[in-house]
Amino acid sequence: MGNFREDERKKMLAAMISDKDYRPMRLKEIAAVLMVPREEKEQLKLLLDTLIHEGKVALDGRGRYRAADANIRVGLFHGTSRGFGFVTVEGEKEDIFIPEIAAKCALDGDTVKIAVQEEQSGRRREGVVLEIAVRGTSEVVGTFQKGKHFGFVVPDNQKFAYDIFVPAEKALGAVDGHKVLVKLTDYGDERRNPEGEVIKVLGHINDPGVDVLSVIYAYGIPFQYPEEVMARTEKVPEEISGADRIGRLDLTGLSTVTIDGEDAKDLDDAITLSYDGTLYHLGVHIADVSQYVTEGSPLDAEALRRGTSVYLVDRVIPMLPHKLSNGICSLNAGSDRLALSCLMDIDAKGNVVSHQIAETVIRVDQRMTYTSVRKIIEDKDNEECKKYEELVPMFLEMDKLAGILREKRRKRGSIDFDFPECKIILNQDGFPEEIRAYERNRATKLIEDFMLIANETVAEDYFWQELPFLYRTHENPDAEKIQKLGIFINNFGYSLHIGQDEVHPKELQKLLAKVDGTPEEPLIARLCLRSMKQAKYTTFCDGHFGLATRYYCHFTSPIRRYPDLQIHRIIKENLHGKLKENRIHHYEGLLFKVAEQTSRTERRADEAEREVEKMKKVEYMSDKIGQVFEGVISGINSWGMYVELPNTVEGVVRLADLDDDYYIFDEERYQLIGEHSRRTFKLGQKVCVEIAGTNKMLRTIDMRIVEKEASAI
Repeated sequence: MGNFREDERKKMLAAMISDKDYRPMRLKEIAAVLMVPREEKEQLKLLLDTLIHEGKVALDGRGRYRAADANIRVGLFHGTSRGFGFVTVEGEKEDIFIPEIAAKCALDGDTVKIAVQEEQSGRRREGVVLEIAVRGTSEVVGTFQKGKHFGFVVPDNQKFAYDIFVPAEKALGAVDGHKVLVKLTDYGDERRNPEGEVIKVLGHINDPGVDVLSVIYAYGIPFQYPEEVMARTEKVPEEISGADRIGRLDLTGLSTVTIDGEDAKDLDDAITLSYDGTLYHLGVHIADVSQYVTEGSPLDAEALRRGTSVYLVDRVIPMLPHKLSNGICSLNAGSDRLALSCLMDIDAKGNVVSHQIAETVIRVDQRMTYTSVRKIIEDKDNEECKKYEELVPMFLEMDKLAGILREKRRKRGSIDFDFPECKIILNQDGFPEEIRAYERNRATKLIEDFMLIANETVAEDYFWQELPFLYRTHENPDAEKIQKLGIFINNFGYSLHIGQDEVHPKELQKLLAKVDGTPEEPLIARLCLRSMKQAKYTTFCDGHFGLATRYYCHFTSPIRRYPDLQIHRIIKENLHGKLKENRIHHYEGLLFKVAEQTSRTERRADEAEREVEKMKKVEYMSDKIGQVFEGVISGINSWGMYVELPNTVEGVVRLADLDDDYYIFDEERYQLIGEHSRRTFKLGQKVCVEIAGTNKMLRTIDMRIVEKEASAI
């Protein structure tokens, strides 16, 4: 079993158990048939449990594994405010519709066992919930509404279809308008609402910061450290000791810089670069967090539980306590720090001709910002160049090398989605007073280029060593989605070359280059992104489609990402010659769980960050109702259109709010056409919109098309 990666093992087990000649067997019998070593028996059970969870295998009353009923599925229930929902089953392309009457009071996030009904021509598959296998929600955030003898909590999550009944004695003193965290004590049934008890009052709905705090609790993001973690943190030294330096490569003599945003405090990567006329000698030096966060310690357990730092608009919830992330683990200028360095020799074509991964001691000479470096390499600003006179030659060489690396990636087909990010500035009460587009520049791209080449180099090194490792995998897009994308773009005169149901990333790259600057660019770029699968952490190296590379991992951010910290441990153990057979088996058993956990916490962080951003954008526009702004039509469908303002705020114009004409959605040309006036709305078209209303709970901004002079935003 040890030579197979996880998905191959699952397929093999599922195929064996579903074979017509298979007879139901217990775990030890399956292990014997497959000749699974004793130390891998637990891993076998984990894979069988996963197949049961996916509804592909069943466990009978005698503890034997057998094939599941062909019409039975196990999947994740996605609820709606109207009671019906959809079930996503892993490995199946289309969700299964569950009518309200067949939902058996399943709630959003529940894992359910369903019976799939026979397909009817032209209709989405439907199912009936047979059993709620695992409740996905035990605590809910919402707004408390007080009655005379009891109260209700209205969930913030619009997909949670029911208000939660709270007896008066279990309200914890909550009053109307309080945001609360309620623990479900009874999930209710067809006749009764769920019941719960308030376990925390977060504050009044209008209090500063309570809105963001509600999102943190809603997503279950840990933000307070256990006492034992803080006690261990207090013992972490302020500076490195002489003993720490023993056996490390001393690079303190190299000219070393960090390049980050102005407000960054956890600096986990530093750069050195020299050029000898033939080769670039690039050093990517990463904070050696694993020196202080040791495997199995309370700090380690908490870091894995969090999985990643979470960057919300008004706060950062760090993976590691500040004493570590901003202190001994941060590569602060003027301080000696322990690092794990990837030292690369790169030729004029961007090929890494040799490299070394080593434990090092470094000292950062200068903490640079993206703004300063941009002024030097892009603006050639005299004042900035004079201020950093000694470093300017190195920055110019960095800019050249970054361009070489970027061009090499472009030639192989790497896809760069350059969607503008936004910067949200809050006042002291947490209200957004400014939102502006935040564009990447050559300085930000330079650091990205160097981190990418280090990640690729480390991944390739450990792939060929055939050691247990965590990779960053981005699978090829689903063939059906790519086919649909190909059909859609034909309407705009573009095409995709698809060979044997697969598309090369270079094809998408060429498409994005063709639509660059066109009205349809925003829509086609987003559709390209949606046609792709989500990147995740895996124990096998299946390549990264978006980057068009065979080898990729996350090595460069151990302060804020657990997978980076995990592979640092493996690398260091290997460098010291301690990665013997017993440790290899240890990591083979451990890494699958780490990959699952960190992929899950990454998705949770992304969703929470998007939720807070949407909420603050709605809040920002809430005092601009009646004002008129110029925007661009960014999306069109049968019920209206999306309009994006220059500051990245997006709102919706519904057909019902257009003029008196009746508008028809032209799917081929992707535009709305007035039946009588023949007025047309197209992608990329500039329009003036009036802010008609906002809904912070639903995270929506309603707009109306108007013929007025627009204000600046």
